[in-house]
Amino acid sequence: MLNIALPKGRLGQKVYDMFEKAGFDCPSIKEENRKLIFENEEKCVRYFWVKPSDVAIYVERGAADIGVCGKDILLEYEPDIYELLDLDIGKCRMAVAAKKDFRDNTKSTLRVATKFANIAKNFYAKKGRDIDIIHLNGSIEIAPILGLSDVIVDIVETGTTLKENNLEVFDTIVPISARLIANKANFKFKEEEIRRLTTDLEKQISEGE
Repeated sequence: MLNIALPKGRLGQKVYDMFEKAGFDCPSIKEENRKLIFENEEKCVRYFWVKPSDVAIYVERGAADIGVCGKDILLEYEPDIYELLDLDIGKCRMAVAAKKDFRDNTKSTLRVATKFANIAKNFYAKKGRDIDIIHLNGSIEIAPILGLSDVIVDIVETGTTLKENNLEVFDTIVPISARLIANKANFKFKEEEIRRLTTDLEKQISEGE
């Protein structure tokens, strides 16, 4: 049985559609219910829905053989997994944003509001910039407006929320997209199925371009 962790939400639905096309279908996953685990014994596949930020934990710990999560999660938490494939969906970017009139005073410590502390630290460490991380979990856009921070480091998709709050992107840190990941130990035992799936997904991605 191949155990697959999918992120809840629209991204997970897109990913499942790709897996289904690859022959790893599980019809019960499309039924209207609140179940979280779905099996297709005939295809030897088991899916389960988890919070997007938890997918890497399930895979790293071996509860899932493979899973799909954003590159932002991999960069932030650095789980000990194999990153097998960029699925070329769920595309956005990790960026630095601030009020439109922001000017960086390099003589003072830069206050950075974010839930991606490691990504922010690594980015500014390369610049040799002294920063103070303010860890927030939501509504990060209001931090610079209320004077809590100078800048924010966050995921930007369309930029609409930033514009509506009179903020703009000042720097792009890294492009983000969904990645197929695998547990290192389980990969050795289920390599054939995982490689078959990966090959088919690669074909789907190339044909979609």
